Amino acid sequence: MAVAHRGSISMGLVLIPVGLYKTTVDNDIHFNQLCRESKQRIQYKKYCRHCDKEVTSDDIIKGYEYEKGKYVVMTNEELEKIKTKKDKTIHILQFAKMSEVNMIYYEKDYYAVAEAGAEKAYELLRQSLLSQKKVAIAKTVMGTNEKLLVLYPTKDGIIVKTLFYQDEIMEMPKAVPKMKLDETELKMAKLLIENMTKPFDAAAFHDEYQERLRAAITKKIQGQEIVAVDSGEPSNVIDLMEALQKSLELAGAGKEPRKGTA
Repeated sequence: MAVAHRGSISMGLVLIPVGLYKTTVDNDIHFNQLCRESKQRIQYKKYCRHCDKEVTSDDIIKGYEYEKGKYVVMTNEELEKIKTKKDKTIHILQFAKMSEVNMIYYEKDYYAVAEAGAEKAYELLRQSLLSQKKVAIAKTVMGTNEKLLVLYPTKDGIIVKTLFYQDEIMEMPKAVPKMKLDETELKMAKLLIENMTKPFDAAAFHDEYQERLRAAITKKIQGQEIVAVDSGEPSNVIDLMEALQKSLELAGAGKEPRKGTA
């Protein structure tokens, strides 16, 4: 697995060299864009209007537009020069309770893996955080952005979660009205939740649509027609009590309620 970022976790005077690795893999089916007439793949060329020619990646440099049509060029070497030693480390700013970090701030996850010789200091940090149910709030520079991070301890290691800053979070577009609930409806909803509660096992879930998509692609390759698997319309909740009751009956029979009925 390729390392996404390399640096050191800085906790006071303690430095823990780590590599950050992606936590997920993209298994989705991806489509290419084709020309409707020729069925050949569409290609995007990098083109300079001033030179009237196609350019390669080696010909492209970074430029910031400070006035309309005027750019200042920044080389990779110059971008590196303005990084401080602190920017090149994952420097811990403070610690906080796990529950205090709202999940809306989480952006991407990385495995933090200790480099050779740093295992003991890494384990000291992991166990100390886990025993107190706390996380480390840290910063580092990745690319040209200073990232706010959470070092999240697990039983197997430390997950580094990049965070959005406060000014990057959009406000809720519409306030959710706090409706007055009937006590019977609330009891039935709680009972439904209890009946459908069991330990979470990530291996029990998979992308069923991707499986149907793969099967559909295979059929198309074989010259077969794609047939609709479900022509029914999702039902709207008309009578909440009736929908809850039917959902409870299905849950009690070990069946999964249809989407839209509760």
